This record gives sequence, C-alpha cells and structure tokens, in this order.
Amino acid sequence: MDQDERLIHASSFGTAATAYAAHRPDYAHAAVRWALEPAPGLRVLDLGAGTGKLTATLVAVGADVTAVEPDPAMLTELHSALPDVHALSGSAEAIPLPDASVDAVLAGNAMHWFDMAIAGPEIARVLVPDGILAGLWNVVDDRVDWVADLARVSGSAAIGPRDTPASWRTETADAHLPKTGGTARFGSPEQADFPHGQRRTADSLVATLATRAGMLVMPEQEQATTLGRIRTFLASKPQTADGEFTLPMLTCVLRVRRL
Repeated sequence: MDQDERLIHASSFGTAATAYAAHRPDYAHAAVRWALEPAPGLRVLDLGAGTGKLTATLVAVGADVTAVEPDPAMLTELHSALPDVHALSGSAEAIPLPDASVDAVLAGNAMHWFDMAIAGPEIARVLVPDGILAGLWNVVDDRVDWVADLARVSGSAAIGPRDTPASWRTETADAHLPKTGGTARFGSPEQADFPHGQRRTADSLVATLATRAGMLVMPEQEQATTLGRIRTFLASKPQTADGEFTLPMLTCVLRVRRL
C-alpha cells in the first residue's frame, strides 16, 4: 500500500465511528497485561485510540490511561463511552503530551497506520527510559476450519494481511516498529498471542467486517456484493446460521522497549 492509499484507508473510520464502537471487539486482558508487564509504571498512552476499545481494557487492568485519537467522530464516541478518561485530539506523529510523561505507549489495531519515520521519535520523546511500545491486533483464528473458510470467502478487504495469526506474524515482525527514536534506541521486538473471542450473530459479524478499512473505502456496489457473499456463507454453516456464536480470535502483541 503506497502512502496516499494508506492515508485514505487510515482516515476512513470516522465515517463508521458509531458502527465501529458498536461492533469492534475489545482486547484480551492477558494480552494487555503481557504488553505492560515490563513497563516501569502504569501511566499508559493509548495512541490512535479510536472509539476506546483498547482504552477500556487498559482501564479494566488498572492502568492510568491517556487516550489520543486524530479523528473527531471516533474521539466523540470515546468520550461518550469513557467520560472519565483523559482523551485528547492528536496523532502518532504529533503527540500532545510532555517529554517522558508515560511508561508505555500501546496502540490497538492502529500501529500499521503510523508514519514511523515521524512517529518513532515522537513516541520515544513521550516514553520514559525503559518504557514500552506495543501494538495489539485482534485477528481471527483461521486454525478453526470454518473461520479459515470465512477468511477465504470474505476476501482481503474484510479479512486482510494482518487478520489471521500466521500472516500477522509475518506482516508485523518489525515492519511497524521504529528502528530509532531520534537520539533514543529501541530494543529487539517480541511477539506473543493470546486466546480471545467475540460473541456474534451472523448479522453482527457482517456489521463488524463492514467496519474494516478495506470495506469502508470500497465502492458501494462492490461492498454490498461482498457483504452479501459473507451473509450467504454464514447462513450455510451450522456454527453460525442460527443465534449467537463465539468468533474464535487471538489478540496478538508486538512489543519493544525504549532503551
């Protein structure tokens, strides 16, 4: 994806902020705890916080959270869901926080949108020495047969290169981490994944997949065709045809320490 295309995709979520808030999953608590485990304290920046999905999990595990999000519509949803959280307008490339003010910077399904040539030094600036930078991604577990079939039927716009475990490991090995942070350096990246799941119906799973960036920027007729194909698939499977089911997922984490 070139820079212009990346920006179009990254800026698409505001048009679906309410649906994003309603349908996107939270993050496995064990994954968040692992991400924070080596941090020197619990002052955490949720960067690219969206509607607050990761923010809420950070609050639940006891972190002192500041959320930063560039999209006004997404930030409005975050304020509505989490009125007690300190939430600011800003971006990974222009973080509205003082130097050395947080112990960890976490990003939920957002780090791949950052321009790390600019964001890397900014993240290093706000982190204390030995602070942690971690990206978290929720992926569908295609080791389960029907989920693998769903991924094939859905196409890459709905279930893309980072959305299954094996492809996530390849895509994010170090591609989204800064090599340096200005005068600061970052250590070697670590990867881990943690079981997760989301209760869905066929309709709500279709609504979830419709909030993916590739779907949001898709021409209307093509989007309708793709979502229709997914609905037909879900109606054909005994696991998903009737009532609620659990979508098997993993929360995958990529973390690195600021040296």
